[in-house]
Amino acid sequence: MSHIVTVQEAVTAFADWKEPTDAELDAIELEMPAILADVDLVDAEIAALDNRPAELDARRIRRARRKALAARCALTNQAAAERGAA
Repeated sequence: MSHIVTVQEAVTAFADWKEPTDAELDAIELEMPAILADVDLVDAEIAALDNRPAELDARRIRRARRKALAARCALTNQAAAERGAA
């Protein structure tokens, strides 16, 4: 039995240029509250799909939507303030 082996080095997995830059990591950190709010919204929507929708599920989804919207607004306002200051 012969083994099939690749002759190339492992690409992409350990390439230095594939690591995020400091600026990209800072951008992710800045957007993290909005990302987590979106995750909470998706979690609430998934929980509502698991059973018959009740008033509590509707409230949970509305609360998650408001939280996601507030996080996006804060992110947008912060970006606008930075552009205005620059």
